[in-house]
This record gives sequence, structure tokens and C-alpha cells, in this order.
Amino acid sequence: MARTRANDYDQKRLGILSRSAKLFAEHGYTGTSITMIAEACGVSKALMYHYYRSKDAVLFDLLADHLQHLVGVVEAAAHTDGDANERLFAIAAALLEAYRGADAEHQVQISSLKLLPPEQQEELKALERKLVSLMSDAISAAIPAATARPHLLKPLTMSLFGMLNWHYLWFREGKGLSRETYARMVTTLMVAGAEQAMDATEGDAKTASGAARKKSARPAAAVARRA
Repeated sequence: MARTRANDYDQKRLGILSRSAKLFAEHGYTGTSITMIAEACGVSKALMYHYYRSKDAVLFDLLADHLQHLVGVVEAAAHTDGDANERLFAIAAALLEAYRGADAEHQVQISSLKLLPPEQQEELKALERKLVSLMSDAISAAIPAATARPHLLKPLTMSLFGMLNWHYLWFREGKGLSRETYARMVTTLMVAGAEQAMDATEGDAKTASGAARKKSARPAAAVARRA
């Protein structure tokens, strides 16, 4: 007879995922065992298998929960009232708020997603792409010049994600900037400086391209002289 689910099944499942994230972040995915997870959760290994049949299943579920939550908060923020600049700020602020207490999940996403089977990786990467698409659309709306230069839109998008996603390395709750203030800082930097940065980038690219053409033309000219 199949074992029935307890009324607190989902609550316990989320507790397992939270403790697993901390173990994966501290010891690495390969350095963490199902036994370690069970001990951290205060349950037997047999009961642990009632929730998750493998360590891969734990990792996939915690990353899926984490990414689905991020997609949900960003989608909600994207419908914030106000102009395009305010919506971009709202998305950045919502992401930073969603990261509150989720440093371990964030670290595990960066370090361990690639360790899952390919089909599970693809499912999670689809959620990551959704996040990137939402942010990219918000940047396009706030910075019209980026829409005209689609080859630079992705670098702009990933640069904004970089400022937000790596904040946990230095940010300390209650010291210095608040999450909301930092979100305002990074989105203002993006909006105020993006067009100038794109101009400089394209200028550097043209200079590099011209130098490369000159370099490739020298051997041919030398051959012509020898002939």
C-alpha cells in the first residue's frame, strides 16, 4: 500500500530544501550526502527517501522552486504602475527582496545547476532565460537606444544581473545601503550611462576591427613586394 502524505508534507519538503541548500553551499553538491541532509533535517534516511528518491531530485526541486519564485516576483514587478524607469527599478528591487535569506539557493544555482542531468538542466535554464527575457524587455523600454542595438542589449542585461546577483558577496543587512536603495543605484547607473557605454563600446569595436584588417593586410602586401 502506498504511503499517504502527511498534512504537513509540503512544509517539511520546503524545510528539506532549505537545509539542503545550506549544505550544498557549504560543502558543495558532491560533498553532501543524503545521510547528511537527513541528519540536518532530524529525520531518518528512510523517511528522507519518502520525500526525495535521490540527491539529484533534491537539487532539482530546490532550484526549480527558487527560479519559479524569482520568475513570479519579476513578472509581478514588470506590471508595476509608472514609467519604464520605475518598472525597471521595481524589477531590480523585487529581485533583491526575493534574494533575502536565499543566498545559499543563489550560490547553489550558480555552482551546481550544471551537475544535473541534461534534461533537468534544460528545464531550469528555460526559467533562467525567462528571467533574462523579462529584464531585457524592461531595459529596452527604459533605454530605447538599446532596442536599436540588439547586439548590445544582452551585455547590458547581463551586466545589470551581475550587479544584482553578486551583491551577496559584500552586502550586509542593516549596514550601509538598503536593498531598495541599492536597486535604485544600479538601475540609475544603467539608465543614465547605457547610451554612452554603448557608444564607447561600438567605437572600441570599430577601432579593433580596423586594426585587425590592417594586420591581416600586411602579409599580403609583403608577398606582393617580394613578387
